[in-house]
Amino acid sequence: MIVGQDRAVSQFSEAWATRKLHHAWLLAGPKGIGKASFAHAAARRVLAEAAGPPFDLPALATAEDHPIVKLVEAGSHPDMRHLERLVNEKTGNLKQDISVEQIRELGEFLNLSAALSPWRVVVIDTVDELNRNAANALLKMLEEPQPNTLFFLVSHAPGRLLPTIRSRCRRLEFNKLDDDAMTSIMETHATDLKAAERQQVIAMSFGSAGRAVAFAELGLAKLEEAALAILRQGDPTNTRRSDLANELGKKASVDRYAAFLDLAPSLIAREARQLDGAPRERALDAYEKARELAVIAPRLSLDPAATVFQLGGILAEVAS
Repeated sequence: MIVGQDRAVSQFSEAWATRKLHHAWLLAGPKGIGKASFAHAAARRVLAEAAGPPFDLPALATAEDHPIVKLVEAGSHPDMRHLERLVNEKTGNLKQDISVEQIRELGEFLNLSAALSPWRVVVIDTVDELNRNAANALLKMLEEPQPNTLFFLVSHAPGRLLPTIRSRCRRLEFNKLDDDAMTSIMETHATDLKAAERQQVIAMSFGSAGRAVAFAELGLAKLEEAALAILRQGDPTNTRRSDLANELGKKASVDRYAAFLDLAPSLIAREARQLDGAPRERALDAYEKARELAVIAPRLSLDPAATVFQLGGILAEVAS
């Protein structure tokens, strides 16, 4: 079930019901609000309904015991491809981007006849992560689409895509989730949290259910408190940022470090909205610096402790 995105669900469901729909769908919006979940739900619905046996369920719903749904969930449906960054076998980390080789393999798949129904589905999560050659190769496929083929392109930052890719897609907007939707999701996925703890996680997640679930699992509430202390009170002796760097620089803290990189720019943005004049200008400048650092640090494999220390310095600039 896709929570809080009724408009997007309705728009695609109505188009699919007519079978006269655009071949490429750009799923645009912030990270963690249901775009990838939507893409997979839509893929299940299209492939199951096209192949049968028939069923009578609303919108994107499908039965878990449907044979086609089982194939999709197992990742073994012959008429579906899901593209994402691959793991670097040498480092064990995800590669920096989706390569042109992956897109070329996708082209080979599209040149084959569909196996179980006339329809095929491609999910790219995320299209933001295609390198330039891969993006150009994808563009050719979008310009000359194969019949009965649907592309679902997940994008957290559609403004950074090639304009020619955007122009060949129908765009579905996904909005930040409201508190009711967030509470519903957290009650399902974070049952061990007390109500007060759940609300604290929701407040620091800025309408992103994916972020909220991750934050709850990683216990980021204390990290938020430490970051806000630097943001509001500064760090003249470097003690606070050093403590953060020491905690998040440990090998066992890889996931918490990644989540903190995601959290810090959002905290600055929230703080900026409450400020005026020079403090607001400092906050906006710090937000741009923090966002840039959060993006490049994983891609360049920057040292986590040094990155957190630098990020702490950016937070402290707001209070100066």
